[in-house]
Amino acid sequence: MNKLSNTYIVGVSLILLVYLAIGTLYAVNTPAWQAPDEPAHYNYIKHIVEHRSLPILELGDYDQKYITDLIRRGFPHGMSIDLLKYEAHQPPLYYLLATPIFVAFDGSLLALRLFSLILGACVVVLSSMATNLIFSRNLPITLSVSGFVAFVPQHLAMMSSVNNDSMAEVCMVLGLWLIMRRTKPWVIGIVVGFAFLTKVTVYALVVVAIVAAIYRIKEREVRLSSLLQLLVPSLLIGAVWWLRNILVYDWPDLLGLINHSEVVVGQPRTVDWLDKFGVLGLSLRFVQTTFNSFWGQFGWMAVPMKPILLRLLTFLLIVIVIGNYLLLKVRVLNSSVDKLYWLVILSTLSIVILQYLQYNLEFVQHQGRYLFPALLPFALFYVAGLRGWSRYLEKHWPNYSYVWCWIPVVYIPTMAILSVYTLYFTIIPAFA
Repeated sequence: MNKLSNTYIVGVSLILLVYLAIGTLYAVNTPAWQAPDEPAHYNYIKHIVEHRSLPILELGDYDQKYITDLIRRGFPHGMSIDLLKYEAHQPPLYYLLATPIFVAFDGSLLALRLFSLILGACVVVLSSMATNLIFSRNLPITLSVSGFVAFVPQHLAMMSSVNNDSMAEVCMVLGLWLIMRRTKPWVIGIVVGFAFLTKVTVYALVVVAIVAAIYRIKEREVRLSSLLQLLVPSLLIGAVWWLRNILVYDWPDLLGLINHSEVVVGQPRTVDWLDKFGVLGLSLRFVQTTFNSFWGQFGWMAVPMKPILLRLLTFLLIVIVIGNYLLLKVRVLNSSVDKLYWLVILSTLSIVILQYLQYNLEFVQHQGRYLFPALLPFALFYVAGLRGWSRYLEKHWPNYSYVWCWIPVVYIPTMAILSVYTLYFTIIPAFA
C-alpha cells in the first residue's frame, strides 16, 4: 500500500475545498429544476417519503408536451412538477440515501443538491486515490487528474443537482480503485452489487471487474474460484432489485427499461432523426453535441457554453492528442505502469463508450454526461497529453525539467476558472 505524502494530502484537500465552494455556488445559483430530469429525480425521493415505498413507472408519468412547455416557460410557479415521475424505473440506492436529507430539511431542493455535491466530492477523492495508485511517484499527474474531475463545468453542474449520477460515479470509481488495488474479490463484488442498485450506466463496472479477474487468473495471481467470489455477492445484491422489477413489470423486464420505452412516448428516437437528418447529418450532430455537452451544455441541453470557449476546448483536444503521441513516442509509461491498471482503464473507457453508443441507437441522447462513468480515463488521457508536452520540453531544455514536470498542473486553476466563468457568464444570465 502506497503511503500518502503530506503534499498529496494538502494538494487534494485544497482541490476538494475549491470544488465544494464552486459546487455550492452552482447549487445555489442554478434555478430550481434547471438541471436534466431534476424534477423527476426529486419526485422519486418525495414518493418514498410520502408513501414509504418505491415508485412504479406507469403510463402518464412522461408527458413530452408538458415537459417542453415547462422548460420553455422556465418552470413557473403556476405549473406543477408533480406530474414528472418518469425516473421511477431507476434503481433505488441514491434515492434511499437521500430520503433522510429530504425529511430532515423538509424537502429542501438545495439540501438535496448539496447531498449530491458531497457524493461528488467522494468521486474526486477516489479518483485521486486511483491515480496515485497508478502513478505513485508522480504528484503532478495525480493532482491534475483530481482537478480535471473536480472542475469540468458540466460535471460540476451535474454533481450539484438532484440526480443519481453522483452515487453512480462513486460506485464506479470506488470499484475501479478496489480492482486496481487487487482487493479481495468478494469486496469488489459488494461494490458491483451497489452499482446494480444505483444506475444502469455503471453496470459497466461488472464487465471491467470480470475482465480484470480473468487477467489475474491467467497470470496465476488468483484461483478460478475468485471469479465466483466476485459474482456471487454482486448478483445476490442485484437480484433483490431485478426480482422486484419482474414482479412489478413482468418477465423479462429485469431493469424496467422495456416498460420505460413504452411509457416515454414522444421522446426523440434515433430512427426518426435518421429520416430527418440522414446518416451523415445525424453523425455530425451526435459528435458535436456529445463534445459540447461533455464540457458544458446546461439546463435541459438548451444553454451551451459560449462558442469561443468550445472552440478553445476543441483546440485543446488537438493539443492533447498530439501530446499523447509525443508521450507514446518516448515510451515513458510502457514499463512503469502495472498492466492490470492499463487493462482496467482501457476496458472502462471502451465499455462506457460502447454503452453510450448503444443507448443512442434507440433514443436521441447526445449528452456527454453519460460518458462521466469513464471520467477517470478521460482525465488520464488529457493529463497524459500535457505530460507528453512536458517530456518534449524536458528533452529539448533539460535545465528547466523541474519546471516542465509541473505543466499538467495548469489544468487545476484553468478548469476552476472555467467553471466559475461558465456559471456567472453562461448559466446565470441564461435564466435571469
